[in-house]
Amino acid sequence: MWRGLVFALEISKTTCSAATKKPVCTLPRLRLQASWCSLSSGDVCRSAKQRYMSSAPKRVRTDSMKKIGTHNGTFHCDEVLACFLLRQLPEYADAEIVRTRDPALLAECDIVVDVGGEFDPKKHLYDHHQRTFAESFHSLCPEKPWVTKLSSAGLIYLHFGRRLLTQLTQLKEDDKQLEVLFDKLYENLVEEVDAVDNGISQYDGEARYTVSTTLSTRVSHLNPRWNSSSQDTEEGFRKALKLVGEEFLDRLDFFKSSWLPAREIVKEAVKERHQIDPSGEVVLFSQGGCPWKEHLFALEKELQVEVPIKFVLYTDQNGQWRVQCVPAGLNTFQNRLPLLEEWRGVRDEALSELSGIKGCVFVHAGGFIGGNKTQEGALEMARRTLQAAAQSPANGSS
Repeated sequence: MWRGLVFALEISKTTCSAATKKPVCTLPRLRLQASWCSLSSGDVCRSAKQRYMSSAPKRVRTDSMKKIGTHNGTFHCDEVLACFLLRQLPEYADAEIVRTRDPALLAECDIVVDVGGEFDPKKHLYDHHQRTFAESFHSLCPEKPWVTKLSSAGLIYLHFGRRLLTQLTQLKEDDKQLEVLFDKLYENLVEEVDAVDNGISQYDGEARYTVSTTLSTRVSHLNPRWNSSSQDTEEGFRKALKLVGEEFLDRLDFFKSSWLPAREIVKEAVKERHQIDPSGEVVLFSQGGCPWKEHLFALEKELQVEVPIKFVLYTDQNGQWRVQCVPAGLNTFQNRLPLLEEWRGVRDEALSELSGIKGCVFVHAGGFIGGNKTQEGALEMARRTLQAAAQSPANGSS
């Protein structure tokens, strides 16, 4: 079974140099290390791998300590996350983080993120602020759908993400689950950081309320206040590195240990749906409590399900069976096919007598869910509804 992530945090004193006019600070050892306990299973998009990847260091160094360069002063979530992601790779695990805008000092770094005015993966340069930069995941990897402009976080994730996930999860790079995790973490964490850093709104028009607890907002609050007597950002940067690291690893832990297993359960149920009912419009889950809606919609497309699934069967906490309607979409209360209208709001023996199905417990007044004491009874409730819809299309979604 998958368990959790084990965190180890190493912090040592920040060392600063005043050798130049611009402040230069290095963070020699601030690192979140993650290891997976008792895993059971098991960077660049493949089409762009040769074009955008280079395993060789940007410059030959005489010492073994690598350096990650980023800008000093006010820090943002994107470069903090980029630095954290790099620190999870073996070659950068003990790297110093050099915070400076001095070109000479940045030139001594092995990799540079969010500063320098250049994007060139072959030289390990990952800035996105230059006027000519307009890259997205889709532009660099046409097989991916996301068109949000990349920040330094997205650039590092795109180029190193798969290898990083193999490091953290022990899944092999050719494992299909790794690609699923890679996509899920981008669209549910990294893309948000990209959009916020690039000033891209979620929607057109004025928001009805403010969301002030995003990861980017929490990182920004770690910068010195405008009227603080000290404007030193080094302590805040260390806290931000720990914050985003814990957030990323926690999200990865959830997706791998909870989200992916649920997807596998739904996938097997979809594949075996014709064994439950010849129509293929009913699926049965081997265990209750499994989150299924998001996976079902995705897997219908992936497995090219021609007839949309209408009902799911599963057990509740009391060991009784539920028959739940599949909604028309993730964010709607409309159903593809609700349970029969004459059953809605009726319970127990009255419902069994009305429907002619033994063991009925209830049908919700909204028609989206019902209960029966047995699997056979719940399945029969779904079948009767399908039969009625075939005879009278007017019983469609509501």
